[in-house]
Amino acid sequence: MIDLQVRRESRQIVARARGFEWTQELIDLDPAAFPMVAGLCAYLDTVFNQRQIPILLAELERLPTGVIPEPARAEVRRLAALVEEGQHLYLWFCGD
Repeated sequence: MIDLQVRRESRQIVARARGFEWTQELIDLDPAAFPMVAGLCAYLDTVFNQRQIPILLAELERLPTGVIPEPARAEVRRLAALVEEGQHLYLWFCGD
């Protein structure tokens, strides 16, 4: 499971959401086509800053159906909006 959090630079959690399962479809993504999403790992934390969010969201929209379920995509978009609107906030994908 990869869960989602928005954190401040101090690592204080501002918002969180249930994420999505680590699947073979996610593992098999082409890193050349999806460099941000293909970098996610179920065993590591991955952090995106405000400048990376637009790239992440563009990749999210191009993902094949089912790689990340729509409810989880909606949560990514919701938390990404918080990062874009705030200052010194980061979107964390938290692995187990």
